[in-house]
Amino acid sequence: MKSAFDVQQLLKNFGIFIYIGDRLADLELMEAEVRELYGSKLITSEQFQQALLILRSEITKEKNKK
Repeated sequence: MKSAFDVQQLLKNFGIFIYIGDRLADLELMEAEVRELYGSKLITSEQFQQALLILRSEITKEKNKK
């Protein structure tokens, strides 16, 4: 995984589609869903760590824009 789009694709594999319309809210919801998937042992720790790193980076970028 290299981008937030890749994280979206990972979530889509589990039938999770996220689009609220607010980029920051979308990213935060994606982070919550990734945590749920990891807690349910549906993704590996490597996938979890990569996804969180990407999402936190994107969240920081969005917060700095405002």
